[in-house]
Amino acid sequence: MTPLLEQPLRRLWTLEAFAYSLRVFIALTGALLVNWIVGDVAMLIPLFLGIIASALAETDDNWRGRLISLVVTLACFSIASLSVELLFGHPWAFVVGLAISTFAMSMLGAVGQRYGTIAYATLILAIYTMITLESSGGSSVHVFWWEPLLLVSGAAWYGVISVIWCALFSRQPLKLSMAVLFRELEAYLRLKATLFEPLQGLDIEARRLALAEQNGKVVNALNQAKEMIFRRLEDQRTPRKLNRYLHLYFIAQDIHERASSSHYPYESLVETFFHHDVLFRFQRLLEQQGNACRSLARSLLLQRPFDPAQSEQALHDLKASLADLHAQQRPEWRGLLRSLDALADNLTALGHQLAIVQSPDAVTQYEDASLYDRSPQGWRDVRDRLRRHLTPSSAIFRHALRLTTALVVGYGVLHLVHPTQGYWILLTSIFVCRPNFGATQRFLWQRISGTVVGLVAGWALISLFPNQLIQLSIAIAAGVLFFATRGRHYVIATAAITLLVLCCFNQVGDGFGLIWPRLFDTLVGGSIASLAVMLILPDWQKRRLHHQGAETLEASSRYLRAILEQYIGGKQNDLDYRLARRNAHNADAALSTLLANVRLEPDQFREDAAIGFRFLGNAYTLLSYLSALGAHRGDTLTLAKDAELRATGESIVADIEEIAARLRRRAPVPAFEAAERRAARLEAQASEEPSDERRLLQTQLALISRQLVPLREAASRLITPKGTNSSASLSS
Repeated sequence: MTPLLEQPLRRLWTLEAFAYSLRVFIALTGALLVNWIVGDVAMLIPLFLGIIASALAETDDNWRGRLISLVVTLACFSIASLSVELLFGHPWAFVVGLAISTFAMSMLGAVGQRYGTIAYATLILAIYTMITLESSGGSSVHVFWWEPLLLVSGAAWYGVISVIWCALFSRQPLKLSMAVLFRELEAYLRLKATLFEPLQGLDIEARRLALAEQNGKVVNALNQAKEMIFRRLEDQRTPRKLNRYLHLYFIAQDIHERASSSHYPYESLVETFFHHDVLFRFQRLLEQQGNACRSLARSLLLQRPFDPAQSEQALHDLKASLADLHAQQRPEWRGLLRSLDALADNLTALGHQLAIVQSPDAVTQYEDASLYDRSPQGWRDVRDRLRRHLTPSSAIFRHALRLTTALVVGYGVLHLVHPTQGYWILLTSIFVCRPNFGATQRFLWQRISGTVVGLVAGWALISLFPNQLIQLSIAIAAGVLFFATRGRHYVIATAAITLLVLCCFNQVGDGFGLIWPRLFDTLVGGSIASLAVMLILPDWQKRRLHHQGAETLEASSRYLRAILEQYIGGKQNDLDYRLARRNAHNADAALSTLLANVRLEPDQFREDAAIGFRFLGNAYTLLSYLSALGAHRGDTLTLAKDAELRATGESIVADIEEIAARLRRRAPVPAFEAAERRAARLEAQASEEPSDERRLLQTQLALISRQLVPLREAASRLITPKGTNSSASLSS
């Protein structure tokens, strides 16, 4: 039986939500056992709610960092719960405290994600305290601190489990994160391979757009992996144990830069080599390298050997195909073949990165292995971050104001209508109210659907299983299911937490009597949150398109400047270069996310989505050309010896910055006729250039120059209001 069970258990261990859910299961079961021994079933609800709030406050960290976070979380929970207890019978003082605390807690998101998560969980625990007090009639048979003590005790119990778990399995989250990263790279390489499909009439723009959206997922996975590694490096005096993951991260960065490179317009390649197999060989190689990334992810999780042999064979076949094309000696192919050679060299280097994965501790090309610290550096930095966001132009400020208003209005409604279990209105509002309209609407309908499913399931299960122990077991299973699914299947998660509530409250009262009030409160709380997002400083994403587009181009210009410096001083994978590269991809991913949100907005606000996606496609193509330049950096000082070519690169940087500046001001973008002349000159020079490195630099700068023309047109459409004649801006 052991071999039969080992494989399924190992696969369970590789699921990201499994460890999270297992910790919750241990905490809920432990609380149930204590309650069973004590014999006071009324204690169970605040204990369970404290465990849930603590689990929601959990952030990734090393065990020392998690212990510090736990202490801070418990302090916040204690203050919030005691404040609710003391002010519960004084509505006017309570609503003032609710407004101030909600706004202040929401603004902590400006300091950092860790602080925002703890603040969000603290607000939830405060509402849990209201629900607990309301269920006991507004007063307790115990002293005033009894409910807060139970809530915080449940939170502390889960926190202790979390800290111990983190100390015992400190590197398991790293394995999971790196596996997710390489799976996203696999998906990226597979999408990249579709660009080389030798079919005429292929919709290249649609595939580029899909690639740009997947690029955002890769960037998010890279950022998550980096943060996990950084937090654990802080805890290591000798970080040798983490070197494997640090080097895997650097390898993934290099693979991403090489995979996102473009060396020539794909339409020209398909048209020229339609009757040859070379594009198929490129497609096959990219697919095999994607398979290698998937195999690497599996080997990290299941501790299996990793073998990139199939991609090596595909590379050998590609080189044979290129050699056959060179042997035909057709002059009209000369420029394209040199670009294909550069692409083949790039994929060869990508394959080399996959090959050295097997022993990353022994091989590293990064003399500077430092990572950028985005956490606040002292109280002054915290103050400055908060001050920068204390303005209506800040999305965090607007969200804080909307959430505060939603909770205050919800509190007024429950006092006006006096519904049964009215504080569920506030809980629904805090879960549904999101920073933008699209996310709020999505969570609203998922919350309502999940609540209905959970209420129906709860009614059926309570009716079928009246036994107390069975109902509490169902509550524990529902709690585990909530944390297992809340990240990806919010409807199921909402149904699970609703089922947990019904089963628990049925032990101290009438669970059936909670069904209709819970549904009513969900509808009221969700409606209040939705109206707040629509009416209070609405954050329509369409209005930010030109601003985010400008940030994308500004980040690309800084990336190009960093690349040019590498061609002047030689290849250095230092922090400044890696930061410029990562910021360029982060900005591109942010634009993709913003456009995804635009598509969820009302018709009148998503009318410019198509224009935005066209701009995204052009901006991503620009980034691909830049990535090719970055991927081919060498130790030779090409630009240091050529002032004219260096000046050409600087003029391209200036043009990109000019488009970005005009886009930010929503000013007309002038025509870039000089860019076309510059591109033609560079292409002519490249056709006669004997040096491969200079020719590649000239070719890529020419591609970037030509890309400025469609990019400028897309930018002009972004800044031209609908219904106006765009010809004026296009001809200015």
